[in-house]
Amino acid sequence: MIFQKKSPKDKEWELLLKQEDKMLRKRENKKESQINKLLEDKVPEKLLSTLNVAFRKAFEIVFSKGSGIIEKTYDKEKYDFEYENRERWHAETGNRRSLKSFSKAASAGKNKNILLSGLEGAGMGALGVGIPDIPVFTGVILKSIYEVAMSYGFEYESDFEKFFILKIIEVSMQESDKFEKQNDELNRFIDEVDKYEFVVEKEDIDYQIAAAANSVSKEMLYMKFVQGIPVIGIAGGLTNTMYLKKIVDYAELKYRRRFLISKGKVL
Repeated sequence: MIFQKKSPKDKEWELLLKQEDKMLRKRENKKESQINKLLEDKVPEKLLSTLNVAFRKAFEIVFSKGSGIIEKTYDKEKYDFEYENRERWHAETGNRRSLKSFSKAASAGKNKNILLSGLEGAGMGALGVGIPDIPVFTGVILKSIYEVAMSYGFEYESDFEKFFILKIIEVSMQESDKFEKQNDELNRFIDEVDKYEFVVEKEDIDYQIAAAANSVSKEMLYMKFVQGIPVIGIAGGLTNTMYLKKIVDYAELKYRRRFLISKGKVL
């Protein structure tokens, strides 16, 4: 019996599917936090609405005024230069090591931003600051996703890419059946993205900003309440790290999927 040797791209695709399946199983079996249960009757009714508005405004400011402020926190030219070097290396060798260099670069930037979020969240929490840190945290979310995108050679300024980023944020915060359903929909969208010309209107961006803000607000509701209380707020602030990891881990999988598909036929 003759076995066909799998290409580096096919091996990376299989790895991607395994990692995504692991994430699905984890979300599927997640139990409600005991802390959330304890806080359920203590969180003010208006807090969810306040959080929603704060996240929506933060997204609107960045997307209306551009990414200039966020771009001051990293060297965009360096990212572009390093991506081009990886592309040349992979074009010359075609091996798995060169292909894995893209995900390795994305993970390095991702881990750095997760650490940054932990320091920022703990500092705000120690001061009893919950809601006011949302613009800063939103900036860290977008910075982290932008760096993942650049690691795989994607831009983030066009309306289409803004829509895609907001969709990633929305889906990343879901759990159980809702996560599985929306993840499947996003995967189908990614698989078709290079076959058709997708036109994104301002109304699409506005809708997706609202959807992303709502998704993040619901997931972070209880911890933002805790973060607003001095002393124990440190614990609530540190959860910024947990939520950022949740978002950027998911973003890395989606950009890697786009990247591998852009390289041609996969399994």
